[in-house]
Amino acid sequence: MGIDPGTQIMGYGILKVINNQPQMEAMGVLQLNKFENHYIRLARIYERTISLIEEYLPDELAIEAPFYGKNVQSMLKLGRAQGVAMAAAISRDIPICEYAPLKIKMAITGNGRAAKEQVAFMLQKILKIPDENMLSQLDASDGLAAALCHFYQSGIGSDTTKYKNWGDFAKKNPNKISK
Repeated sequence: MGIDPGTQIMGYGILKVINNQPQMEAMGVLQLNKFENHYIRLARIYERTISLIEEYLPDELAIEAPFYGKNVQSMLKLGRAQGVAMAAAISRDIPICEYAPLKIKMAITGNGRAAKEQVAFMLQKILKIPDENMLSQLDASDGLAAALCHFYQSGIGSDTTKYKNWGDFAKKNPNKISK
């Protein structure tokens, strides 16, 4: 399970792995901006994370780490949102892995500075998600990206082949490149 924490919108994605192949099980968002009170938002994050855990029974939680911005108050609120989601996982004995946004983008697109739209596009191609199952809220695809990044980082399904760069990968895997 992957979570993109936020105090306005929390994105989440669930991967199912069959024969070492990841598939999207679910993705969605929790709209929090309708709640004025920050503490109510935190309670909703906790409740929704628990309900996702109970529904999908994930083995692990991958969560996007807060990044340092210029607004310290925003970063503090984001850290609280992340902490509440992590507490929900801890309460159910689910291991947690944190990933920096740059690491997630690099794992999915090969570019740590990729736009959210590029991440969503690559997820759709990698996981073969039909257009009608893609959500317009990019926080959902960011949550799914955290889960896929964790899948890649954990080495599940990897053939342990090392590549120097994307060009090297493409040369050695022409059957995985579509034009």
